[in-house]
Amino acid sequence: MSGSLAGEGLAAGPYPGGVALLLAPGLVPLTAAEAPVPAPGRPAIAARRGAGPVLKRSVDLVGAALGLIVLLPLLLAIAVLIKWDSPGPVLFRQSRIGLGNRPFRVWKFRTMTCCENGAVIRQAQPGDPRVTRIGRFLRRTSLDELPQLVNVLLGSMSLVGPRPHAVAHDAQFAGLVVRYAERHAMRPGITGWAQVRGCRGETPNAAAMQRRVDLDLAYIEHWSVLLDLLILALTLREVFRSQAAY
Repeated sequence: MSGSLAGEGLAAGPYPGGVALLLAPGLVPLTAAEAPVPAPGRPAIAARRGAGPVLKRSVDLVGAALGLIVLLPLLLAIAVLIKWDSPGPVLFRQSRIGLGNRPFRVWKFRTMTCCENGAVIRQAQPGDPRVTRIGRFLRRTSLDELPQLVNVLLGSMSLVGPRPHAVAHDAQFAGLVVRYAERHAMRPGITGWAQVRGCRGETPNAAAMQRRVDLDLAYIEHWSVLLDLLILALTLREVFRSQAAY
């Protein structure tokens, strides 16, 4: 990987076999003066060309297909528990914005007593009464995200990429967060660089969202298959130790 990584808080280091490994002790936040502001709805980061996107998509297809096969008993068990725990559908679909600002429906296991998908969506907070008993466990462990493996197979998502936000939250933060629209230059992911760096749970203000966006853009600009594999490995660690999601 070429180019200066220091400005993104990323450092390139040697890895066995001569491949560069990305490490990130911390990111330097971008300021409005330093970062270009894209036109509304138009990503400023150029789309990647060549073999990279094809390889990433191939990894997505194989990984999602294997994941659904291996995890099928767990998925069925979760579905049964959701139906037993509270009335309502097993799956929850919500509108999100994906690659190139194209809308799609994200699939999740239902974790609340409501299924909000309108112009106003209230983020989950600690002790939120809308979260069901099984839903609290699913959200803390991120198991509620597993149905998004179907989104990956359909091509609207990737295994790794910027997490898609509700359309209402996109509208809320697009005018407040620098370079927000550039997140849509890559397929959204089930997990991402921001999530393994501790950015999970509620984003109560523009500063919290800016932190996520800075991390998302650093990922997009320095993407590699090796970085994706690193993020997937770190995701497993984050699931077992993180208390940020509720």
